[in-house]
Amino acid sequence: MAIKSTIFKAEVQVADIDHGYYADHTLTLARHPSETDDRMMVRLAALALNAHRLQDDCGGDGTLGFGAGLSNPDDPDVVLRDFTGATRLWVEVGQPEEKPLVRACSRADSVCVYAFSSAADIWWRGIENKVARLANLSVWRIPTQAAPELAQLAERSMRLQATIQEGALMIGNSERTVSFEPVRWKQATR
Repeated sequence: MAIKSTIFKAEVQVADIDHGYYADHTLTLARHPSETDDRMMVRLAALALNAHRLQDDCGGDGTLGFGAGLSNPDDPDVVLRDFTGATRLWVEVGQPEEKPLVRACSRADSVCVYAFSSAADIWWRGIENKVARLANLSVWRIPTQAAPELAQLAERSMRLQATIQEGALMIGNSERTVSFEPVRWKQATR
């Protein structure tokens, strides 16, 4: 019998000062049996960093949430769809290969990758030239130490506050706060 995903619930108050976006998000995260708390919480951080796009890209008329992720490799980790069902934002967490990124770029207006492991620098050196032509792809580096710190916030039921100011994310609960600034490795050109 297959092991089922573990369900996590999160209430996230996002205060994105950089983009003037303030909203509460009630989220359900399904953590695949092979997914770590580090990766799951980086997915949640990526959603918080891009939550403003719900207003900026869709005028508030869309859905922002988690895709099937590891359960379905053809589905994004985080997705923003407008009211027509068009995929406005596709987010991948980790170190995806070139072909899935090309496919994602053909299916969405904008694609973001958030690399976070200690091997991310090696991955980026190997793929940077291959994805340079993807005009709607942005690639970000989450500091390696941030992922295990984020994992310490993981609980089956979470109440978190996320503040984005001057490009840095501060996310935490009543007991602990994690702060980091993602580093942009590649900026989308359209």
